[in-house]
Amino acid sequence: MSETVTRQVAAQGNKWLLFLAYLAVVLIWSTTPIAIKWSSDGVSFLFGVALRMFIGMCLASVLVLLLYRKIIFNRNASKVYMAAALALYGGMMPVYWGAQYIPSGLVSVIFGITPIVTGYLAWRYIHESSFHGMKILGAVAGIVGLAVIFIDSRGVGEHYFYGVAAVLLAVLLHSSSAVWVKSIPCELPPLMLVAGGLLYSMPLFMVSYLLLSPGLPEAVPVRTLISITYLGVVGSVLGFVCYYYLLRHLQTSTVALITLITPVTALWIGYFFNNESMSLHMYVGTCFVLLGLGLHQWGATLYRLLCRKL
Repeated sequence: MSETVTRQVAAQGNKWLLFLAYLAVVLIWSTTPIAIKWSSDGVSFLFGVALRMFIGMCLASVLVLLLYRKIIFNRNASKVYMAAALALYGGMMPVYWGAQYIPSGLVSVIFGITPIVTGYLAWRYIHESSFHGMKILGAVAGIVGLAVIFIDSRGVGEHYFYGVAAVLLAVLLHSSSAVWVKSIPCELPPLMLVAGGLLYSMPLFMVSYLLLSPGLPEAVPVRTLISITYLGVVGSVLGFVCYYYLLRHLQTSTVALITLITPVTALWIGYFFNNESMSLHMYVGTCFVLLGLGLHQWGATLYRLLCRKL
């Protein structure tokens, strides 16, 4: 009897852990865009991203050494770290640069098409599930949404256009990294993967900073420092750990719901806390992007259900 009760308590505890992890990822991904904008207030965007990654690298490495005693550096592990570094450096640098010129909520909306881009690349290069039918329709809807958002750049200026293009480049590099990681036969704990990727990407951030930045700032505003620390500790480490925990214990479609939630919440967070205005083009484009994500994730299932009823 006591064993049954123990199992029930453990199951209930796992449900709460999953709920808290899910809520954490939604909150972290919703607040990351505005934190990126705030982390560059009064300092170079390069200072913000380099310091964030340095904090994340130190924390992740210490945690790995405490939990696993060492960081694995065999051949396949090194390949995985390089693939992860592509997302960390190639994905973050354009986002930080582009976030200077577009609203934080729009950053989240554009990054929301990552599952569509990743799905296409996975089908094209590592032969995962087919990219046909409703997924193609979802991709088209997403592209239409981005086109509508781009149209708005005529009334905002060239920097707006470049900002959107930079975040789109980040999406492509982030998705390419995910497919590259998936193609490498190497099983590593998520925390070790994050630590290794940060270790491999940190030299790139440092070189970029030394070559392109005007130097260290004379003073760092308090809100900027808090934002950088938040991104380094919460965004770069806790968010990834919770995300991989969810992927291990929940269906992929359930985790994918996060990409439908965070663009909306990020838009409202930017509106309330950063006084960001949203034009009609942005609202319409966002709706098309969310429609595309929905069709990409669940369009085939919905189509089968409709066919059964008819």
